[in-house]
Amino acid sequence: MAIRVLFLCTGNSARSQMAEHVLRSLGGDSFEVFSAGVNPRGVHPLTIRVLAEAGIDASRAESKHLTQFLDEHFDYIITVCDKAKDQCPTFPGDSERIHWSFDDPVEPSSSEESQLKEFRRIHNEISNRIRIWIAAVDKKERR
Repeated sequence: MAIRVLFLCTGNSARSQMAEHVLRSLGGDSFEVFSAGVNPRGVHPLTIRVLAEAGIDASRAESKHLTQFLDEHFDYIITVCDKAKDQCPTFPGDSERIHWSFDDPVEPSSSEESQLKEFRRIHNEISNRIRIWIAAVDKKERR
């Protein structure tokens, strides 16, 4: 049975979208992965671009509000920004809550090249964290 994971951030435009797509790519059929936001604002185009550079097609990604998932059970709920952690509601069941704090790569006042560099940095941080987490979950599940 697949491990159900929900990633949450503020806008569901960058960090949680990256986490969702990276875990889906790296975890395969072992995970059923979703993402949502406290205040969804559309998937940022640089999120799609950076994931594509990593060989992940997220062209159909959509921002979703966390209320869409309130009645669902997840094995893990992972917040990827501090604001989402503070505003995360209670979900049914015995979900394990995890918090990973990543910087918001969106800086409206910076150039696209500067933003792209930041999106790539955050993608790399998220990918590394997920690789480590998958190994820990695999070890935990084998017990």
